[in-house]
Amino acid sequence: MKNFEDLWAELNELAISKPEGSGTVKELEAGIHAIGKKIIEEAGEVWIAAEYQSDEELALELSQLIYHLQVLMISRGIKLEDVYKNL
Repeated sequence: MKNFEDLWAELNELAISKPEGSGTVKELEAGIHAIGKKIIEEAGEVWIAAEYQSDEELALELSQLIYHLQVLMISRGIKLEDVYKNL
């Protein structure tokens, strides 16, 4: 099972190595605007899942939101420590 830091490390590696066909690389190359739109979409799906769906479906939507938030962080050069110091 992957945790928050494992995902972070994986996404950073993808951003550096830029493997062909990577969805993460494609999203990073699309830029902040596209990533932001995806975050808004996923946040809405989290809300809908929280209101109307099972815990399992909500957990899936939450994981997708976390993924896109981390992609945004990488795109902007924000480190985990930058976020952690504000928690």
